Amino acid sequence: MHSTINPAILYWGTPVAIVSSENEDGTFNLAPTTSVFWLGHRCVLGLAAESKTPQNMLRTGQCVVNLPDDTQTPAVNGLAKTTGTETLSAGKLSRGYSYVHDKWACSGLTPQASQVIRPPRVRECPVQMECELTTAHEMWKDLPGMAGVILMFELRVVRVHVLDDIRMEGYKNRVDPDKWRPLIMSFQEFYGLDGGKKGPSRLGEIGEELYRKLADVDDEQPVEKAVSDVVPESSQNI
Repeated sequence: MHSTINPAILYWGTPVAIVSSENEDGTFNLAPTTSVFWLGHRCVLGLAAESKTPQNMLRTGQCVVNLPDDTQTPAVNGLAKTTGTETLSAGKLSRGYSYVHDKWACSGLTPQASQVIRPPRVRECPVQMECELTTAHEMWKDLPGMAGVILMFELRVVRVHVLDDIRMEGYKNRVDPDKWRPLIMSFQEFYGLDGGKKGPSRLGEIGEELYRKLADVDDEQPVEKAVSDVVPESSQNI
């Protein structure tokens, strides 16, 4: 039996990524995100426009998408609820965010020079992808006053670096899925592919209902297809 619900967030479970980008003063920012997926050698990121990372990416056209494994929750927690933007929005203040300029220090992570772009890789991450920005798309254009609050970035992956420990034996360019254990975030909590929780999550300290406003804006829009036009479940082909 299914129930109709209205969650404040739809974090069904995606890999955690740590994005490194270049600040205006030539230093480098770090930011965790879980709004990430890949199509071919393109990476798609979703980020709030007010944050430092998208501002850096729009200005420089470059970033590194680093993937931690399921043992690296302390580093991600060190970055959680921090921002490289000096002036915080009311929303971020309500969720307990604070300004931190040196994200490397607060996370305990180490910069590693990239091969073809300026922002450094994260040495501790088993997977590092140097990326160039191809397109930035404004989301929520259909919602009054919300266009561009969230940006979707299409990135071209120009270099992929992986630890030898996760390479597939006998192949030059393959990752062994039996060895690669990404860190997954599901509804603000950390998990691994084995299904177990991977320690406490600082982001999980934020009540889900604090994100309700974003869901409510969408809920206020009418459904384009009338209920009478929807095929009854019992009549649908299986």
